[in-house]
Amino acid sequence: MSKEITFWKRTANRIMWVFPFMLLACTPSAPEQANTDTVEKEKKAEWVSLFNGKDMDDWIVKIHHHEVGENFGNTFRVEDGILKVRYDQYGDFNDQFGHLYYKKPFSRYHLVVEYRFVDEWQEDAPGYTKRNSGVMFHSQDPRTMPREQDWPISVEMQFLAALEDGKPRPTGNMCSPGTEVVFEGEIAPVHCINSSSKTYGIDEWVRAELIVLGDSLVKHIINGDTVLQYTQPQIGGGVVNNFDPAIKQDGKLLSEGFIALQSEGQAIDFRKVEIRELD
Repeated sequence: MSKEITFWKRTANRIMWVFPFMLLACTPSAPEQANTDTVEKEKKAEWVSLFNGKDMDDWIVKIHHHEVGENFGNTFRVEDGILKVRYDQYGDFNDQFGHLYYKKPFSRYHLVVEYRFVDEWQEDAPGYTKRNSGVMFHSQDPRTMPREQDWPISVEMQFLAALEDGKPRPTGNMCSPGTEVVFEGEIAPVHCINSSSKTYGIDEWVRAELIVLGDSLVKHIINGDTVLQYTQPQIGGGVVNNFDPAIKQDGKLLSEGFIALQSEGQAIDFRKVEIRELD
């Protein structure tokens, strides 16, 4: 046998021995494959509009001092394809804080809300409510709220706009009526945590996004920038009054709940409320 033939046989044997290991090296590991699968599932998940631009048939109203379903003063209304919050049919405000809840709860999702503040404020409302609103999530069912309960047990993505003093006022903050969250490794000792967003003015449309992964991670996004994140939303803390004690089980992790748009004295418009459920 020639030296040349012997050389090529040895080379072929080496390639056959190494080839399976090359395949293993090129095959994604289990975690990598899982991440790829998750991304693909998210791409396939469809966006669903919770607000149809026509009516509030899929929503439930609950306003402080009123029974579930009573839209006192036509607080929430749909005009020109926009869901509006107004107080022109009120007399005294009388702490009539209100919320408009979508009809079913969600657990793991990506939510988009586009809002703008309107320069109308109920002047006898508490001062902190000026150019202040929000979207509540992981909320209790509004049908479990007594007539005199002021706020739902929930987590809030708080919306703020600039005041006349010109001071920075970030939006996309976290507030916690009847709840607590873990922030930077510990239960947050405050009711609200400021985000890192810039300040936005009235009459300026803002795109707010929430990524909620059950009772684990929550991420706040404003106009494409992640401005706040925290973990382990759970029942606890104060602020909520006149609740049913059977509902407020302090320490219970919140893995799902209702989504609600807020009314607390400041006029605001919502033109988009969309959700994409995550696997």
